[in-house]
Amino acid sequence: MNFRNVADLNACILDNIGVIPKDIDLVVGIPRSGLLAANLIALHLNLPLADIDGFLRGQIFQMSFNRKPSERMTGRRIAKALIVDDSLCSGREMQRTLQRISRSELTCEIVTLVVYVVPEQRQNVDIAFEMCQLPRIFEWNLMHHGSLVNACVDIDGVLCRDPTDDENDDGEQYIHFLKSAEPYLLPTLPVGYLVTCRLEKYRGETEAWLHEHHVKYRELIMMDMPDKAARIKSGSHGRFKAIVYDKTNASLFIESNIDQAFEISNRSCKPVVCIESRSLVLPSLDSIGKKLLRKVLRSGKYLTTSLSTRLKHKLLERTVDYYR
Repeated sequence: MNFRNVADLNACILDNIGVIPKDIDLVVGIPRSGLLAANLIALHLNLPLADIDGFLRGQIFQMSFNRKPSERMTGRRIAKALIVDDSLCSGREMQRTLQRISRSELTCEIVTLVVYVVPEQRQNVDIAFEMCQLPRIFEWNLMHHGSLVNACVDIDGVLCRDPTDDENDDGEQYIHFLKSAEPYLLPTLPVGYLVTCRLEKYRGETEAWLHEHHVKYRELIMMDMPDKAARIKSGSHGRFKAIVYDKTNASLFIESNIDQAFEISNRSCKPVVCIESRSLVLPSLDSIGKKLLRKVLRSGKYLTTSLSTRLKHKLLERTVDYYR
């Protein structure tokens, strides 16, 4: 799993910005994600910015007054435009954009740029900053990505804010929070599994909130304990989520808390996206090795020399998959 956050995007742009031709007159972003990358590029180069529709109409976004009007493209012909998208996978969106430009009356030179590209599409764009193979997820489209259908997603700290200490009283104030919590990152696609340490006795309030905010999901999995005190005493938040992650055979877990993210990842030996750190948390080599060893021991086989060698090779393969 390849994950990139907004900080990664900006760092990649800055690391490669020198390859952009010096005679670019205008940066044009392909909505929506392309505008994020295009805006950063335009800011770093102090160039005017437009979206595709504005470009075709001859309109650009207002620039700051760091330049004199004569230097802000006022009344000047645009000779070379940089068409920017955040990534290129199938190439369909870039092709549609270039076709729209070709059907227009624009006569300027076009240079295409993407920040991330899959290797097989590299020849279909003029400039690509970084090869980023599938599967991949970007922070800016995390809650709108097709992988949600096979993902586990936490609720508090992801879909809505966390309760305050006063609200988290396991009583009336907590019920009020469950009913009125402000949305945070709401998915626009169905989620496979909502996995929360909220107690089973609050299922009704939780389901009502999800329905109110149009969150679609296959299954809502909650902790089945009598009260908050029992849940805290068990100290099993991360373990509970890791067990569910394993049993559902989901391919991704989106977790709010960084400590729990590490525990979930190490126990499941699968990737976890942490909202708190805006990062992808991967299992440690030790965790992967222990899980593979447990599988071998459960199989009833002895660790012969040849089996031990195969185990090491399997560990190496899994390591490459996670850390390439």
